[in-house]
Amino acid sequence: MEEKKGDKPKTRQFGAKRGTKSTTKAEKPASRSRRKPAEKEFNEEKEEKRSFRKKTTTTERPARTTRTRKTPLTDKEEDSGRKFTGGRKFAGAKRSEKPSFSKKTSFGKKETEATPRKKRRDVTAESEILSEIVARRQREGRTSPQKQKVLSLTDNENQGLVRLNKYIANAGICSRREADVLITTGTVSVNGEIITELGYKVKPTDVVRYGDRILQNEKPVYILLNKPKDYITTTDDERGRKNVMDLVRNACKERIYPVGRLDKNTTGLLLFTNDGDMTKKLTHPKHGIEKTYSAELNKKFANIDMCALRNGIELEDGIITPDDVQYVDESKKIIGITIHSGKNRIVRRIFEFLGYEVVKLDRVVFAGLTKKDLPRGKWRFLTQAEINILKMTVK
Repeated sequence: MEEKKGDKPKTRQFGAKRGTKSTTKAEKPASRSRRKPAEKEFNEEKEEKRSFRKKTTTTERPARTTRTRKTPLTDKEEDSGRKFTGGRKFAGAKRSEKPSFSKKTSFGKKETEATPRKKRRDVTAESEILSEIVARRQREGRTSPQKQKVLSLTDNENQGLVRLNKYIANAGICSRREADVLITTGTVSVNGEIITELGYKVKPTDVVRYGDRILQNEKPVYILLNKPKDYITTTDDERGRKNVMDLVRNACKERIYPVGRLDKNTTGLLLFTNDGDMTKKLTHPKHGIEKTYSAELNKKFANIDMCALRNGIELEDGIITPDDVQYVDESKKIIGITIHSGKNRIVRRIFEFLGYEVVKLDRVVFAGLTKKDLPRGKWRFLTQAEINILKMTVK
């Protein structure tokens, strides 16, 4: 067949036999011709919507029928457009007003005109005024009453019950063992009633009498003595030898006693107190109270003996290991030794075991206390700071 002008060449379908007609290609021109009217309709609708939007304005919009207004709109409200007329109230400016950015607003805090701004304190002016008042009182002779100085800490036992024998011992009458004898013999009364029971406890407000004398629980007293040579450490001596109590006899009216012992030929620090609990803690080995001695030997202390002493030596009553041992001078005759053992004559026995003789022995440190500015044979009260250190050491 001859092809007419303007006709497109016909192609066959994939997989079709040669000589067959293709139906798909013939239908395509018809489908393209159908799209043209659909595009026209779409463009026309678009133009109608645009023209409708241009014609309608905010003032020409019809009022909504769903809401009913209780009050008619004013002229001002009609000019400004739609307004919310519900019962909601605003704390700041009206909703119709535009916010002004010239004024700085603080968010989170309500500023009221009634409460004025708080003024800052002038600390310098106040201090000057107070100093002037104090100076004027001093010129006039009017001074504030001074607080009474406390030489020791308050006794914790005053806050609770105390055993009767301890109360009597703290009052300076006798020791605890002797107080037990006074109680059993019926010579002590509490609040007018005779007490013979051992272990009876009294309150700080109770009235304790021994015969016709009212006993008062004494405040703790602490005295430090730099013990000289040839004085024994005991409260009384039958042979009339020189006693350390003779050195502190007029120190206070309270009954005090020495804490621990020092040999007759040993000098140095010795503490006196009437605090029984403190004495027990300072002398008990479990608290490990350190004591430092300066020992002068009859000959040089050999290096081999120094090493043996640092490693510990075994005496007849057990192994002893000092906390620290050092040479004090170049002669190697004076040795500084720190121990926490409370055994009798322990320092002298240590050097005797190694084959040395102690010529002089001086205790220079006891429980953190030193003999600074304390001459030999003199005593003094402990300061408040020293008492606090002592309390913390045996805690």
